Amino acid sequence: MLARRHAICYAILVSEAPVSSADVIARIAALEASLARANAALVARDLLIDTLRGQIAWLRRMQFGASSEKLGREVEQLELALEELETERDVSAVETAAPEVAPRPAPVRSLPDHLPREEVVHEPASGACTCPDCGGMLRRLGVDTHEMLDVMPVHWRVVRNVRPKYSCRACEKIVQAPAPVSAVARGKATFATLAHVVVSKFDHHLPLYRQAEMMAAQGLDIDRSTLAGWTGQAAVLLDPVVSRIRDAVLTADKIHADDTPVPVLDPGRGKTATGRLWVYAADDRASGSTAPPATWYRFTPDRTAAHPQTHLAGFRGFLQADAYAGYDGLYRSGVTEVACWAHYRRKVFDLHERIPTPLTTDILQRFGALYAVEAEVRDQPPDVRHRVRQDRTKPLVGALREVLDAALRRLSPKSDMAKAIAYGTKRWPALCRFLDDGRLEIDNNIAERALRGVAVGRRNWLFAGSRAGGERAAAIYTVIQTCKANSVDPQAYIADVIARVADDWPASRWDELMPWNWAREPARLAA
Repeated sequence: MLARRHAICYAILVSEAPVSSADVIARIAALEASLARANAALVARDLLIDTLRGQIAWLRRMQFGASSEKLGREVEQLELALEELETERDVSAVETAAPEVAPRPAPVRSLPDHLPREEVVHEPASGACTCPDCGGMLRRLGVDTHEMLDVMPVHWRVVRNVRPKYSCRACEKIVQAPAPVSAVARGKATFATLAHVVVSKFDHHLPLYRQAEMMAAQGLDIDRSTLAGWTGQAAVLLDPVVSRIRDAVLTADKIHADDTPVPVLDPGRGKTATGRLWVYAADDRASGSTAPPATWYRFTPDRTAAHPQTHLAGFRGFLQADAYAGYDGLYRSGVTEVACWAHYRRKVFDLHERIPTPLTTDILQRFGALYAVEAEVRDQPPDVRHRVRQDRTKPLVGALREVLDAALRRLSPKSDMAKAIAYGTKRWPALCRFLDDGRLEIDNNIAERALRGVAVGRRNWLFAGSRAGGERAAAIYTVIQTCKANSVDPQAYIADVIARVADDWPASRWDELMPWNWAREPARLAA
């Protein structure tokens, strides 16, 4: 504060005529009051940013699985508001920085080594040889370097396949290399182009009409129907991979399942119907397993119980899912139910957000204690997880059940709180199953995370054009999400694999093309 006063006094003295000490003190007080108001405004803005972030996180939890798009629009509006506030904060920081003092750069991670580097040398205005003051010769002392991330538009090119013909002087035989395999019959797209279109739509959430507009902006006139044909061709070539991923999921000991609504165009009725996209994920990495994760999607025109029973026919392991009654037939046929604590917590959390009470606070804190233990044993082998859960989690669960039972005795059965508590107590054995098996998870977040991309994408591509379109989307999601779960670049993988499949890759070697076994040769990667 003292240094600030000295600076203000100095600014007044050097910029104006001499003034009385009373005037100086008054000016200082006014400037300090103005500074305090500015600081308060900054604090209020930062608080608003934090509040918006919290609201967005809460709305995203609420939005998952919702049938209405109202929450989606509300999230988008809050995202825009947050974006503007953060942009304003960064711009104001630049504008208020003193021009003669270089602002301290924000901490930034080093840029990835695999990116190509282009070096731009900035020589002094007088040149690198002559001193601008005395004209003497300059000698180089060293260099200062600073790297910045640059971007270039998508670079399109034309690959011209040239096949020279040769004739034998002795026997007149004509020799020519065979024509390369085409990604699309009589088409003009490479396998890499097909992969780019598919990944842009289903992973980057760019519908085909937007991709066509972006291509047109670069002088490339390709109709949306052509892009749709390329997408369909890529899906057909990926069928063998999808079948193998399905087999990998169904042979697992534990499957995480969930579903989400997907609008489907229904031209006969003049509106859209609601289909479902189901996900079945096998992922044991949290229990220290080295088995590769696999994620399989299926599309259905409705949500009847027959669909999951058909999808998982013959499966007899653990199924972790929500409380959808359509899974009950599987449980009666020998599948072991594992319930989800995250769903249970959400029931109480929603009530707590509306009207916090000592009971909801206590229950949520007890849920938090369970998850704190899970965070400690994540990635540990099953025997370690089982031992810790028995020693620490099981007593916590027992104490929680006592609190829940006591609350049910006090509450009206028709109250929202009693219904939320009963949601879990009715499924208590399935909720507690993770305590007795270190391979199991406390919740079904693996499946929920696998559907988040679908929830984002459907707001952009609006609806599936038909049942066939929904099934095609499920197949492509299967490949993309399994690639991402195995830390494989989906676009590079799809481009390489569909080229191999189109070139009559032998069926006996399908396993080599699975995402968890796939690796591009260095020469192909460089190309």
